[in-house]
Amino acid sequence: MSWLPDRPWLRTLALAGTLAVAMFLMWQSDEPPVTNQKAAELRGDAEPDGFVVNGEYTSFDESGNLKISFTSPRIEQFEEGNLATMVSPKAKLFGNEGNANAEPWIIEAENGSLLQNENLLYLTGNVRILRSVGGRDTTLTTSTLTLDNDRSMAYTDAPVVIRDVTGITHAVGMKAWIDERVLELNSQVEGRYETGN
Repeated sequence: MSWLPDRPWLRTLALAGTLAVAMFLMWQSDEPPVTNQKAAELRGDAEPDGFVVNGEYTSFDESGNLKISFTSPRIEQFEEGNLATMVSPKAKLFGNEGNANAEPWIIEAENGSLLQNENLLYLTGNVRILRSVGGRDTTLTTSTLTLDNDRSMAYTDAPVVIRDVTGITHAVGMKAWIDERVLELNSQVEGRYETGN
C-alpha cells in the first residue's frame, strides 16, 4: 500500500466511492419492499402455494365416458396436507351412463375442500343436490356433504331436506350411490306428500 500515500487524489476518490456506496445501501434499506398490489390481491390472504381463477375440471372413466364436470371461480392449493380449497364449487356427476345426454347429479355449495390424498371432497354451506328423473326435478339441501370419488358415493350426518313436485321429506343423514342412482336416508325420516290432480 505504499502507492496510496503518493497519490492523494486516488485516496480521496476511493474514500468518496466507499461513502457513496454506504449512503446508497443505507438509503435502500429504508425503502419498503416493492410489491405488486394487483398480484397480492389476486393471491389472497391465505397465501396458497398455488391458485386457479375460474377453474374447470373434467374427468372421464376408462371407457372415455364423461364422469365429472367441475367448476369453481377460485381454487387454492396448499402443499401441506395436499389440500385444495374452493369457492362456490359446482359439479355435474354422471353415473354409469357416462354421457353428456344423461341427466347428471348437479351439486353446488358455498365452499369445498378437496383432500387429494384421500380423494374426498368436503362441501359446506348451503349444499344442494339437483337431480332430474323422468322430467321430475328433485332438490336435496343440507349444510355439509362428503363426496367420496373412489366409491362414487356422497354422504352426510347433517339434517337433509328433499323437495320434489309430490312433497317434502326431512331426515337426518343420508348416503347416495351415484352410479346406482340410489339414495338412502339414515334416521328421523318425516314426509308430507300431495297427490296430483
